[in-house]
Amino acid sequence: MTVTKKPSNLVKSVDKTLNILEKLVQSEKNLGITEISNSLNLHKSTVHRLLSTLEYRGYAKKDKNNRYTVGIKLIEIGSKSLNKSDIRNEIKPYLEELKNQTKETIHLGVLDNYEVIYIDKVESPKTIRMYSSVGKRAPVHCTGLGKCLIAFSDQNYIDDFLQNTTLNRYTDNTITDKGKFRQHLSIIREQGYSIDNEEHETDIRCISGPIFNHKGIILAAFSISGPANRMSLDRIEELKSLVLNYSKNVSAVFGFNY
Repeated sequence: MTVTKKPSNLVKSVDKTLNILEKLVQSEKNLGITEISNSLNLHKSTVHRLLSTLEYRGYAKKDKNNRYTVGIKLIEIGSKSLNKSDIRNEIKPYLEELKNQTKETIHLGVLDNYEVIYIDKVESPKTIRMYSSVGKRAPVHCTGLGKCLIAFSDQNYIDDFLQNTTLNRYTDNTITDKGKFRQHLSIIREQGYSIDNEEHETDIRCISGPIFNHKGIILAAFSISGPANRMSLDRIEELKSLVLNYSKNVSAVFGFNY
C-alpha cells in the first residue's frame, strides 16, 4: 500500500500532469479541456499545454471532437509494469487453479492509498460474468478484496482510513457506519476471509482471502466473484474452506506459515 505525504520539493508541473493522467484513466468517456480544467481547478491554458505534451509523448490521444483519453504509451507501460510484478507472476498459477475449480472469475488486488487496485484477473468461462478489468480501482469498504486487505492491515492504517475517508453507500447492503465497519473487520480477521454480499454492486457476490509475506504482513488478496444467482450464500459457505486453504498455500510461497 502507498500512503505518502506531500514532499516539500514537489514539482508542481509534474504533479498537475499526473493529475490529468489519472483523470483520463478514471473517466469512462473522453474528456474535453474544459471538463478537466473544472474538475482539477486548473487554468485551461495549463491543461491544454500539458495535454499537448502528453499527446506528443503518446500518453494521451485526442479524438475528432478534440476530447482526450489515455494513449497507447500509458497502456504499454502499465502492461509491462504488471508483467514484471513478482507477486503477480508467483500467484498466477493459483488463480488459474481456482478458476478451474470454481468456474468463476478470480481477482488479485492490492491496496493503493485508500483504494483497491486490481493487478490480475482470470476470467470465468461462463457466459454470464461480472465486468472488471486489470488496473481498475474500487472502494475498500464494500468490496471483498478491499475488506480483506484492510482487515489484515496494521491498526494505524485502519485508523487513518476511517479518519480520512467516507464510507459511501453503493447498495442497500453497504456498511456506511464506521463503528459497525470496524467491528466487521474484527470478524474478518477472526474468520480469515471476507465476503462482499452485494455491497458494491447488486447481483454480485464474492469471497476473498489474504496473502501474507514471511513476516505476516499482507501483500495482496484474491477473490472468487460471480453473479448472485451462482454465488449464493450457500455456495459461499461451501467455498470458505477452499479460500482458507488457498490463502494458506499461496502465503507459504512467500515464506509465511500459519
